Amino acid sequence: MSSQITPEELSFDANHIWHPYSTTVNRADMFPVTGAEGVYLHLNDGRRVIDGMSSWWCMVHGYNHPEMNQALKQQIDEFSHVMFGGLTHKPAIDLAKKLVAMTPEPIQTVFFADSGSVAVEVAIKMAMQYWIAQDRPEKNKMLTVRGGYYGDTTGGMSICDPDGGMHHWFTGILPQHYFVPRPACGFHEPCEDSHLTELRQFLDLQSHQLAGIIIEPIVQGAGGMHFYSPDYLVRLRQLCDEYDILLIHDEIATGFGRTGKLFACEHANVVPDIMCVGKALTGGYMTMAATLCTEQVSKTISEHGPFMHGPTFMANPLACAAGNASLEILSRGEWQPQLAMIETVLKNELMPCAEMASVSEVRVLGGIGVVELKEPVVMAEIQPLFVEEGVWVRPFGKLVYVMPPYVITPEELKTLCNSICRVLHRVGR
Repeated sequence: MSSQITPEELSFDANHIWHPYSTTVNRADMFPVTGAEGVYLHLNDGRRVIDGMSSWWCMVHGYNHPEMNQALKQQIDEFSHVMFGGLTHKPAIDLAKKLVAMTPEPIQTVFFADSGSVAVEVAIKMAMQYWIAQDRPEKNKMLTVRGGYYGDTTGGMSICDPDGGMHHWFTGILPQHYFVPRPACGFHEPCEDSHLTELRQFLDLQSHQLAGIIIEPIVQGAGGMHFYSPDYLVRLRQLCDEYDILLIHDEIATGFGRTGKLFACEHANVVPDIMCVGKALTGGYMTMAATLCTEQVSKTISEHGPFMHGPTFMANPLACAAGNASLEILSRGEWQPQLAMIETVLKNELMPCAEMASVSEVRVLGGIGVVELKEPVVMAEIQPLFVEEGVWVRPFGKLVYVMPPYVITPEELKTLCNSICRVLHRVGR
């Protein structure tokens, strides 16, 4: 079967398929993909572009990776799915072993979820059921900082930024939780008492209602690509212990090396009570995530009764096979020099953008490069310009950012960064 897409098929797509964060009328043109390998996407018109987004941050090993391909081919010949209720299988057991070994020691229990959003839903339910099991049902609210993003399902939306986030239309409909200002201390700055004033004041008044505090460690992703001080995580852990609140880390975007550490919480040497992982977990090959927790959390819930969640495709063997292959690649440690190179090149090659009048700030951490503009981009204008340059970059709001695959070469990365600088120069004049 040909992978080429005909004009008639593109017309059908435009009239019948809803793409992420898009309308079904007056929709921007799509760029059809016919193949992919390494860091390249092959387009329908014969061009190929460097994928600077790792397909929304998950294809860390690149496309068509032989080891990843072989793992899924082998598993599909054995069995592709079996329910996880009352049954188990080796791919799930092996993947759980790897996750427990990779994460900080107090984390001992793995709940497999279908996606990052579902992993967050599970974490919220887990925190609430933990307190229900201790006859403290009044602890049923979550606290987080503004500027965060936790997915598009109901529970995830309810803890996204209620004013500046993409889900503000649903304010008043969603469950009501609590928000404090996002960390004002930058990545290289200490966290002072003044940075925690409103948080501590809130805890003094409302900690009896809080099941947990959830936060994206070190990097707020889709909420603004904001980097903050590891000291803030240290202080937050101390406050959670002081006020008897569970700490939840959303490592879906930051986990498995993206910030230069295997998990972002390692920048602060802090361990949460509950951790969500996803995206790079399967190297982008299959949709899968996981919610991990300490033995204290899992035993407390389980001694009171079952944890009430169970997706149909929980621990799907194909997804587990992809996860095992992805984590095996990461376990060899090649990601560490790869991320060190990516960080160095991003810093060197994106910094010229800081001189542009249209640019507010350039910031880099690990495998994340961000050019923050003073005004929001016009997607219909800027997206085709990136493709003309031979790169795939998908900005949002005021942010032009990249999270390239770890396997990108220095030359490919320089091409990506130089293309960003040229496009921003064109649209900024």
